[in-house]
Amino acid sequence: MAQPWQDTTLPAHIRAADLLARMTAEEKTAQLSSVWLGASIGSDSEAAVAPGQHTYAAESADLDALLPYGLGHLTRPFGTVPVDPTEGAARLAALQRRIRAGNRFGLPALAHEECLTGFVAWQATVFPTPLAWGATFDPALITEMARAIGASMGAVGIHQGLAPVLDVVRDPRWGRTEESIGEDPYLVGTIGTAYVRGLEAAGIVATLKHFAGYSASRAARNHAPAPLGPRELADVILPPFEMALREGGARSLMAAYNDIDGLPAHAHTGLLTGLLREEWGFGGTVVSDYFGIAFLESAHRVAASEAAAGGIALAAGVDVELPAAHCFATGEGLPEELLDRAALRVLTQKCELGLLDPEGEPESSAEPVDLNPPHMRELAAKVAQESVVLLANDSGLLPLPEAGGPRIALVGPLADEQAAMLGCYTFPRHVGVNHPELTTGVDIPTFAEALRAELPGAQFVDDPAHADVCLAVVGDRSGLFGRGSSGEGCDAEDLELPYGQGELLDETLGSGVPTVIVVLSGRPYALGRWADRAAAVVQAFFPGQEGGAAVAGVLSGRVEPSGRLPVGVPRTPGGQPAAYLAPPLGRHGGPSNIDPTALYPFGHGLSYTTFAWDEPRCEAPEFGTDGEVSLKLTVRNTGERPGTEVVQLYLHDPVGTVARPEARLVGYARVPLDPGASAEVHATFPADLAAYTGADGRRVVEPGALELRVAASSEHVHHTVPLTLTGPVREVGHDRRMRCELRVK
Repeated sequence: MAQPWQDTTLPAHIRAADLLARMTAEEKTAQLSSVWLGASIGSDSEAAVAPGQHTYAAESADLDALLPYGLGHLTRPFGTVPVDPTEGAARLAALQRRIRAGNRFGLPALAHEECLTGFVAWQATVFPTPLAWGATFDPALITEMARAIGASMGAVGIHQGLAPVLDVVRDPRWGRTEESIGEDPYLVGTIGTAYVRGLEAAGIVATLKHFAGYSASRAARNHAPAPLGPRELADVILPPFEMALREGGARSLMAAYNDIDGLPAHAHTGLLTGLLREEWGFGGTVVSDYFGIAFLESAHRVAASEAAAGGIALAAGVDVELPAAHCFATGEGLPEELLDRAALRVLTQKCELGLLDPEGEPESSAEPVDLNPPHMRELAAKVAQESVVLLANDSGLLPLPEAGGPRIALVGPLADEQAAMLGCYTFPRHVGVNHPELTTGVDIPTFAEALRAELPGAQFVDDPAHADVCLAVVGDRSGLFGRGSSGEGCDAEDLELPYGQGELLDETLGSGVPTVIVVLSGRPYALGRWADRAAAVVQAFFPGQEGGAAVAGVLSGRVEPSGRLPVGVPRTPGGQPAAYLAPPLGRHGGPSNIDPTALYPFGHGLSYTTFAWDEPRCEAPEFGTDGEVSLKLTVRNTGERPGTEVVQLYLHDPVGTVARPEARLVGYARVPLDPGASAEVHATFPADLAAYTGADGRRVVEPGALELRVAASSEHVHHTVPLTLTGPVREVGHDRRMRCELRVK
């Protein structure tokens, strides 16, 4: 006779609770743990773990000893060592059958993988890095991309993806800047939520990371303390997570490695339970970052042993220990009510995924698995194309002429390297670097290869002195834990171009040949030393396997540039640009001789055509602290080429009870236009978006004057719209409106 937990007509939480009541303490504990098969010192996956993690990764799991109790998670069955997708799917299905057969309830494990730049598996499509997603300002496209990524993961038996990263960039020297979406919480929130929607629509559990404050570390060092004040945490760091949970439906979060004012995130009850569960109402699972619970003992030193660390993390609200069982391994010292709380959340999620159903996992198909099909490559190309940012073109040199076969000198260490296209969480850079005998699994043309294909009539010469134009390609090689100039654990002391590339630009620009600087990187670099001498400047953030063709297409004019900067580009390498969210005191002027003003500001990006913006029309600019206002704006393409303008709305609050940013993004829309065409942009701005955290810790909307800036970037303002909020001070909470809706007609 079927038990209630096997009854598919019952709600998931009822079925999970019935199953939980039948489990022993050992079986419950097993659901909170994971196994990482194949990860050990000297193994093929060595580059995927930090030096401080080797102690833990070296321990091989005794799977046979674990199976009688069941298993919570399987860690990265495709992303640890290279595996043929078809063979990998069959192997994972066989392993799940073994896990089911080994425990008395017939429960499989939940398999998770990385999917930050696509499914991190051999032969899977490599998409642009998240900083490039931000540069598209195109949530709909990112949703489409994520849905395709999720479908490919689900097809081979994966249930959970460890993405997106919602850390707001606070200092671009941080090595994981490339994994982040940008320096603005509204952009990060909207693009990140779009990714979550796509992944969850494909049936994959999205995991928001890293919760919270990871990107605000002191001196931009990986795993470093984050001396955050409560208002920066509330108004900058947390909103993207809140939006992705409320609007995207993310079912998991990953705790962060850092501490916040001395309290490690994995031990932060106020964050993981008070805010996340009790205030926001989150009902999914909280997973640890890899070895993050053990670090409570070894790095943070707030626990005397691994067992004590497990108890602290469980009490704070961590439900699952990744990537392997250490601190939760025995369950000793874990209070029964906390063990039950976490196991119930895990079992409920497994039930929602169908893993408690009697029929279990579907059998793997005998058909070959293609993780890089044409539609995925087309999506990768579109994201790459929309993410390329034309920073400068004062000379009008771009697009490069088709006629006459121009002589082109192509210089720079990254001009002919695949690494220039790939972030640290791509399979070739994350795992493939340990397998030089292996092909990359997908075709990844270098920039040089793509440019030669793009311009078959051009003559490529070795010496700039004999060239009509020089293309100087500079930027990054991604890596892990010091093995690159960008990536996890690859933090920078300053924002000077690495590998001596500044000297290369000095030499090239000194030749007198018109020079286009092409930056292929994981973070912005200081370009003030060369920008005024360059004929043009183009920026792409690790644009993926189709990135070479995308950048070449922008240079040729086949692709109209439409990317916008998700982070400002600094002028000087040492005086870090204040994030554009800085209040007046954080900007240039006053008693300091250092000018932190960005060379190219947040939101900046040029086109090969021109646009005219009519004066906005505003209905009822005076409205209540609980109301909204509507705007209409007409944008025209006044040039001779098609192009896409990105209309951006910024909010300026002249007077606040605490220091406020000079301006912050509250809405945006891409507006594609043919030559001579126009479109009307409709915007609805809710008063809730004017809310901020006041001196007493409450988030409020205050009456008074506001200003909406209708702009092409955070510094290029076309029009200002004065607004007045009336009525009482109004406190807003988790149910507040978080978006300004823009529609293009």
